[in-house]
Amino acid sequence: MTQPTPTLLQAPAPYERSQLHSLPLSEQPAYRITRDASACNLTELLAAVIGGGRQIEISQDLLSRFDGSLRRLYQAHPAELARVRGINQATAIRIKAALTLGLRMNLPTEERPTINSPADAAALVQHEMALLEKEHLRVMLLDIRNHVLDIVEIYQGSINSSQVRVGEIFQAAVRRLSPAIIVVHNHPSGDPTPSPDDVAVTRAMVQAGKLLDVSLLDHLVIGQGRWVSLKERGLGFN
Repeated sequence: MTQPTPTLLQAPAPYERSQLHSLPLSEQPAYRITRDASACNLTELLAAVIGGGRQIEISQDLLSRFDGSLRRLYQAHPAELARVRGINQATAIRIKAALTLGLRMNLPTEERPTINSPADAAALVQHEMALLEKEHLRVMLLDIRNHVLDIVEIYQGSINSSQVRVGEIFQAAVRRLSPAIIVVHNHPSGDPTPSPDDVAVTRAMVQAGKLLDVSLLDHLVIGQGRWVSLKERGLGFN
């Protein structure tokens, strides 16, 4: 009986160097961020947050998974980020925190910012609310000098005139003795054009405010990079 010819064991594949180790120090993400973070691309910035020897490859995979969109990365739950190979739960949380910190840079540093125009109100919320996947309705509580006392979230989900209970919108204002409010909600589609329901809700809020002695100063709709003041357009306020 013929014995099978023994085969040689396959030699192990040569060690594949990561992109990080293939780069000179001056071109590695951490060094480039030290020199000028604003000049770094998204892959480099994420790589520095991720860390480790394969940070560049993992960063590229992460961006590819979310179509290179920071908006989608911000919206993703840490558990979704952790599905990318090479990202554990701790790294996913670190990425989420870094993205949120970047967003907070756009917020005013005043403890109680003053609202002098619809643009002032929009500036407080537009960067964050433009990223939300669902509709959120929030109420800015103002004092007699139009300082913001608080921003309270009232609803999440589709907002229409049949679902919104106007009393809930004014509840926090009455409790905090706030003489005026500004209502803000977002359109996840990115188009801030007010809908008929937006106008109907605004009209009901104006009437309720008169009864409760709480002035509705404006109703803003936040879209992607844009916003609309219903007061400026005379929608629901006439």
